Amino acid sequence: MELIARRSEWRALLAAHRRAGARVGLVPTMGALHAGHLSLVEAARGACDVVAVTIFVNPLQFGDAADLTAYPRDLEADLEAAARAGVDAVFAPSAEEMYPAGPPETVVVPGPLASLLEGRSRPGHFEGVATVVTKLFSLAGACSAFFGEKDFQQLVVVRRIVGDLDLPVSVVGCPIVRDEDGLALSSRNRRLGTAERPAARLLYRSLEAGRRVLESGGTPERAEQEMWAVLATDDLVRPDYAAVVDPDSLRPPAGGTAGPVRLLVAAEVGPVRLIDNLAASLAPGGRPIT
Repeated sequence: MELIARRSEWRALLAAHRRAGARVGLVPTMGALHAGHLSLVEAARGACDVVAVTIFVNPLQFGDAADLTAYPRDLEADLEAAARAGVDAVFAPSAEEMYPAGPPETVVVPGPLASLLEGRSRPGHFEGVATVVTKLFSLAGACSAFFGEKDFQQLVVVRRIVGDLDLPVSVVGCPIVRDEDGLALSSRNRRLGTAERPAARLLYRSLEAGRRVLESGGTPERAEQEMWAVLATDDLVRPDYAAVVDPDSLRPPAGGTAGPVRLLVAAEVGPVRLIDNLAASLAPGGRPIT
């Protein structure tokens, strides 16, 4: 496995693979690799000839300096995990390498999709995500990029960026990987304390409760109320939002329209902000398809 820290070397390496006829699979990460990340690597291995992983904690997407400082970092462990998973190359640049002149003056503003949900609660977050993802896509060139559905809004935003800017990238969404108790795997889970870890399970339980409301014929609004109520049952959990949205527009589903919806929740559990989501379907009039 090759480890590269320079942008020019990374660009040259992936270009050489493409010239040799290889299909490149890109897995962008911020490190602290877990089984969810490795499932993206597995998906990339199955679809591509070369698997390229990026490890970069992007300062542009952190509005809180303390959150950036607390984000878990263990490059040595990440490299060992990547090598065991069969990754061919890792790009692990420093912030100075990615942004040699300091915070960039040219940024990517992702538009209305990024103003909702996480964007409303974390101003500037998706501008940072969009900027670094566009930069990583520019360095990688033509490829398939694999993202987890846990960060569902991010996946939707990235797909819109690729489409709007005609980037030579195929964005592949991959299923959420969960612990046995349902908690979605996240690098942030490492920061949960002994009491907070059980409380974090409420995110998935709230999604299941919301889906049950829809399955029993309830409206999206009633499902949102139920999700919020479940999140509020533990004082360690501070809910931010509980929403039922159209999976493409991220806005409330149109009344009387059949089709898929996405249930999304966000909450602070102790000092850690967590998000999760779950798919469901509605029949005309807001009632579930049976």
